[in-house]
Amino acid sequence: MRKVKLIPFVLVLALASAAFADQITLKNGDRITGTIVKSDGKTVVIHTDSAGDVTVKFDAVAKITTDKPLHVALKNGQTVNGTITTTDDKIDVAPTTGKPVEAPTADVVAIRNDADQLAYEKTLHPTLLEGWNGGANVGFSLTRGNSQTENLSLGFTAARPTTTDKITLYTNAVYGTNQLATPSTTANTEMGGIRYDRNVNPRLFGFISADFSSNGLQDLNLRSVGSLGLGFHAIKKDATTLDILAGGNFTDENYTQFMTNTVVTPPVTTASKLIHNYGALTLGEELTHKMGKASVLTEKLYFFPNLSEAGQYRGTFDVALVTKINKWFGWQSNISDIYVSNPPTGTRDNDVVLTTGLNVTFTH
Repeated sequence: MRKVKLIPFVLVLALASAAFADQITLKNGDRITGTIVKSDGKTVVIHTDSAGDVTVKFDAVAKITTDKPLHVALKNGQTVNGTITTTDDKIDVAPTTGKPVEAPTADVVAIRNDADQLAYEKTLHPTLLEGWNGGANVGFSLTRGNSQTENLSLGFTAARPTTTDKITLYTNAVYGTNQLATPSTTANTEMGGIRYDRNVNPRLFGFISADFSSNGLQDLNLRSVGSLGLGFHAIKKDATTLDILAGGNFTDENYTQFMTNTVVTPPVTTASKLIHNYGALTLGEELTHKMGKASVLTEKLYFFPNLSEAGQYRGTFDVALVTKINKWFGWQSNISDIYVSNPPTGTRDNDVVLTTGLNVTFTH
């Protein structure tokens, strides 16, 4: 008798549990009960006890009812906090205080729980020290025996994206020597810069940047480039982004040029400064693609035609692949190609650098 009486009691508890939970009814009649976590207007994520987080397409939903208040962001900029009921392509939000709000479900931009809403609000007005993410990489190689070489590569990148703008910092250096026979330097480059992007609309943004570089093998003491222009998000997805950039820049190049006078005996080598100051176009594209859960591929191609001297130009090409080993560490490989059409006499116009090494990521 006790077991028989227990069955109705269990049923009452189950029904009470379902009554105090969020529920999604699909257009095919299926129902999912749990706790709604978030929505971006295209999909809805509901957490269930049996299946964990379940993602449902928003246009496949016939009805949503919630037991606890959620934050609903609408296209008109209004955000309402309250329990939700959707019927006939309309959403009704009953706030804890104030009048109910009704709107078409097509006007829903996002639905967030308290934790997601707090995180979103922090992105709207972060301090300058908040929101940074990036990484540093280091690579080192040493050979002895039939060859005696040392190579060191260092790099650092950091970005601070918000809903309205983005700051990007970078610096890297490669140094290599060969000590066998006649000691020589095989690589000696340093680069660094900063860029600020400001969104004009979801697709278009303006940018301003400053870049600095030196190359010991090309006798480049310092190249300073200030750029200004517009960018367009040709592809803007979670897994892939492709930006097209165009603008102008002013370039200042300072070289040391060595000239040998062979008329006299013995020949005399003198050094002089070779300075290039010119305006140029900035034309480029930047690609980022997530290759599965562990690897990210980035690629950048830039072309800088000289506006002061026809036929002269500079180009850069960079490809990097970072594969995560765990949350903090990964392995990075990078190829850089820098071409200058008018280097000093006696130096090459093209430099290709391949580096690989450990990558450490951070988030603040």
